[in-house]
Amino acid sequence: MSEGRPSRSKTSRTFIQRLSGVLFEPKDQEQLIEVIRKASEDHILDAEALSIVEGALAVSEMQARDVMIPRSQVVMVSRDAAKEDTLKLVCEEGHSRFPVIDDDRDDVIGILLAKDLLSSVVSADKLDFDLREIMRPAVFIPESKRLNVLLREFRARRNHMAIVVDEYGGVAGIVTIENVLEQIVGEIEDEHDIDDDAPILKRDESSFTIKALTSVADFNEYFSVEWSEDEFDTVGGFVMNHFGHLPSRDETVTIGSFQFTVMRADNRRIHLLEMNVMPSEELDHSES
Repeated sequence: MSEGRPSRSKTSRTFIQRLSGVLFEPKDQEQLIEVIRKASEDHILDAEALSIVEGALAVSEMQARDVMIPRSQVVMVSRDAAKEDTLKLVCEEGHSRFPVIDDDRDDVIGILLAKDLLSSVVSADKLDFDLREIMRPAVFIPESKRLNVLLREFRARRNHMAIVVDEYGGVAGIVTIENVLEQIVGEIEDEHDIDDDAPILKRDESSFTIKALTSVADFNEYFSVEWSEDEFDTVGGFVMNHFGHLPSRDETVTIGSFQFTVMRADNRRIHLLEMNVMPSEELDHSES
């Protein structure tokens, strides 16, 4: 064996020493995150993997109240609503699951799956269904429920939605499996979302979908208007200022010739807006 060539055992020891230097046993979560970030800096993990790992660690420290959709923004189905109204609501909202209520929004009696409703209508070959027969049991959880525990229960029970209740037993909101997963992998966009490269999506000649983070400058250029860019950088901030409060889903405000409807918002900010350009005659009538 050549003297200038390291032995296999020496090479193995060197590798093990290097590996143990990276994989030392962290004493707490903060040290663990430091190790993971160091691995990313050394190109052992890519940026996306790092983000997912950090998200998974964060979930273990979060509770249902941190990610729930507030009750005021939850679309609910009334047990006593007309069948036509229920079917119309399900089709218009586009959600896959809806809490079913009895007398009021604190009295959730089950969960309606859109696929169960449509299957019932199709099989009956007419608009005839009984919500009591097709709705599924609701799962109730406290606001303090840990998200990692909730995710495990979602998987075990093959359930996708939980009703969050406060200390008095009232409905505080809902949490879906998507809400939890988004804390790990980032926002999950659906068919109603628009690409990052297209902050303004034209639906037809007078209807548009607009991301709330669209800059006022881009909005001005697209629609040939001159909104002030001094106070607000984004369309969401500009619109929320005209509401005068943090709006909920489906709230509407008119600014000049534009009518904005909130498509998606949380308890911190607006995410997505629907905008309709009002006809001049309708605008004149509203201003008279």
